[in-house]
This record gives sequence, structure tokens and C-alpha cells, in this order.
Amino acid sequence: MVQWRIDKAARMINAEVITGDSQGDFRGATLDSRRIGGGELFFAVAGEQTDGHRFVADALGKGAAGAVVEAPFLRAQPEVLETWVGAGGPVLRVESGLDALHDLTAAVRREVPERLVAITGSAGKTTTKEMLAEILSSRFKVAKSPGNFNNLYGFPLALLGIANDTEWMVAELGMSEAGELGQLSRLASPDVAVITNVAPAHLEFFGSLRAIADAKSEILEGLSSNGLLIANADDEEVIRIASRHPGRTVFFGRSPKAHVRAEAIEGAPSGGPGSRFDLVVMGRRVPVELPLFGLYNVDNFLAAAACGWALGLSLEDIAAAAPRISGESGRGAVHPLPAGGTLIDDSYNSNPAAVAKSLDSAAQLSASRRWVVLGDMLELGPSAEAYHLQAGRAAARLGFEPVVAIGNFREAVSLGAAGEGARTLTFADADAAMAPVLEELQEGDLLLVKGSRGVRLDTLVTAVLAQELGEEQEG
Repeated sequence: MVQWRIDKAARMINAEVITGDSQGDFRGATLDSRRIGGGELFFAVAGEQTDGHRFVADALGKGAAGAVVEAPFLRAQPEVLETWVGAGGPVLRVESGLDALHDLTAAVRREVPERLVAITGSAGKTTTKEMLAEILSSRFKVAKSPGNFNNLYGFPLALLGIANDTEWMVAELGMSEAGELGQLSRLASPDVAVITNVAPAHLEFFGSLRAIADAKSEILEGLSSNGLLIANADDEEVIRIASRHPGRTVFFGRSPKAHVRAEAIEGAPSGGPGSRFDLVVMGRRVPVELPLFGLYNVDNFLAAAACGWALGLSLEDIAAAAPRISGESGRGAVHPLPAGGTLIDDSYNSNPAAVAKSLDSAAQLSASRRWVVLGDMLELGPSAEAYHLQAGRAAARLGFEPVVAIGNFREAVSLGAAGEGARTLTFADADAAMAPVLEELQEGDLLLVKGSRGVRLDTLVTAVLAQELGEEQEG
């Protein structure tokens, strides 16, 4: 973790030390007192669910190196200061905890890491981040943002959590409204920016694909004019964004126009998840074997490969990293079932483009029967019903049956699938679907589970895996 002196941090965030000794060091930062491991700087920030000021004494008692608190809270409740005195490390007073966190992040970023790659896009950010970190680690000391620490709270904690001697940090940057990505990009000050794609996600807040693309273009705000941009040659909106960048741009994709592209793509020889293809750059080609489910992961790998190649890694080193990459829970993770079937857990997030790609990829896999659980795709606004109808149709046309629809738009999914002749099942939520889904599972099935995180289809995945494990143990 980043290690800094507390008094130095206090100067950077214009804080007043109101109790305790600020001469010590801190390592990393957190907003959650439950995550205190010892030595972190605790930022007390008021959130939607709770106020971090309630946990200052608890954080200090658990070993936090210090706490950053807000002056407005102390003006309203001055008596609470007595509970903090002597509880542990120093208490630093600022006007805004979030502003202070950002000021500290900007100050640290001027020193750590040496260089940073920022990845954004409507889909594939996290997987591309994992792939690129694996590729770069063959030559550099690499840190990556954990999980989906990609917003105005998560990214600063991710950066403050890396080691002082980090050579490259690979960070994903997300957004939920216009202006957020620009703010994140300026905080990150990336040496390299990667744009995976632009798809109809968050339409409820942006209204159109062009508006989403304009918001994604904000990643250029923190990238210097001579910085490196890695862009998707198969996405017209990304191409449009790239035209605004005056510096070097490397395009990836399947298009012949891409600098880094995939050719001769085919499925894994076993008929299971994974793919084989040739990685082609400047007339040279090397074979790649990627163990991840979904042809869309070929695109994610190309984004990471283009970045690695542009930063000087050989094609051989890039290809050698591919077999070491594993799927993450909820992002296309493949679980062989003891009864001979396969569960594909793609429950972490969803949008129309991602559903289409997941369905198409799963349809290529060998199985005695393929069926799918489709949860709501959230934040699609007025177009939501049409997109869900389209998803149901696509599932049925690709041979998935039954099509299980869960959530507020279940009737639209069911209508689309039934219109193509598929048997359908509909449920209000994951809990209601639990028993029927477990009963439906047969030996040799391929089951794809795909939905937005808010629908909680991960609970369904957990139940299927638990049942299969229980049956195996009984047998």
C-alpha cells in the first residue's frame, strides 16, 4: 500500500489536526471501518445508508493510523469529539471528506505509480483490466484496481492501496452520469487510455448511444496530448472518440483496419469454453489459446494485447499470458457440474449487447440441452421493454429452451421467446425462481445465467452449485 506521512497528507488536503499526533505514517485508505486491517487512513464520509462519522472511534480502535472528519459534522455535533480523543491515531478536520480523498489521490498520483493505464467502456472493463495486468506483469511490477473499484470513491481507494514502487497500475474507470468519467480521468492522469466499446448501457440516464459515447470520451480529459490511446476498430462510436485524440492511437479488433487483430477464430477443440485464434500485428502472427468463455473475450484480449504490444511487449510474451487468465465470478465463469452439465455464470452485469454476445457464445458450446435464465437489464429507460423482447427472441432463435425470465421485464422476455416457439418460465425475482430452476436442471444441461447485478442472479448460481455439490457428495 502507498505509505505516506500523516502530516504530509494533512498539508496536501488542507486539514487541521484537532487531536492526536500526526507524525506517524499511514498505509492506504478506507471508507469502511470494517475493512481496517491496521495502518489505514479512515475517511469519514456521509453516504446514502450511513454516516462514516459514527464509526470514527471504532476505526481508530481497530488500528487506523488516523481519521479524516468533516467540519460541518463537528459543528453540528461538537460533543462527539470527546469520544475520539485518545481512541487511537490523530483526527484531521476538513470541509469535505470526499474532496479531501480526491486531493490526497491527486497528490499521491504525482508520485505513485510510475505510469497508469485507465480502461473504460460499456462492457469488458474488468476482464480487460485482469488480462492487461497479467500481460504486463511479465515485465513490470504491476498493481490493478480491485474488483469494480471504478467510481469517485473506489478509484481513489484503489490507487492509495498500491505499493510505492509500482511501475504500472491498471485501473478501470466507470461512470453513471456525465462529467464523472472526466473527473476520474483527471484524478488518474493516465499515460494510456483504453476504450473497450460503447453499448446501450445506462440509457435511462443518458438517453442515447451518442450521449453515452460523449460521456465515455471524457477519459481523454486526463490523458495528455501525447498519451497513448487504445481504441476499438470495430466500434464506430469509439472510432469517433479516437478522432479527437491528437496523440498516438492503436486500434484493436477483428477489422482489417485494426493494428492488432484476431484472425482464424475458432472454438476450443473440445467443444467447451475457450477459443483459439491468431494474434496478428504488422504482418506477424502468433497462435493464442484463451481459456475464457465467450467470443467477446477475444475482443477483450485484443484490447489488452494492443496495449501490451504498444508498450513494447513481444507477441510471444502476450500470447504466453493468455492461458494464465481465469474467468471471474459472475463474468462468464464456467462451472462444470458433476452430472455432466455446465453452468455459465454471467450474472454480474448485463446490457443488450452483452446478452447477445453471451447467447451467441453459449450456443456454440456442446451440450445435450441448452437453456437460459435471463434477468432484467437495468437502466435502459423507455427502450427497456423492446430490448427485453429482443433478448427473448434471440434466445429462442439460438435454440435455448426453456427461457427463464426474472424481474420486472419478464413478460417482455417471455413474449419474445414464446413468439419464436420456445417454452418459457417467468418469476418476479431470483428467490421465486430458485426451486423451479433447480427442479428443471437435467443431466448434461448447459445453463447460461445472465442478468444485471441488481436482480441478484448470483444467488441462483450459488444454489445450483450447492445442489450439485450436495448430490455429488451423496452419491
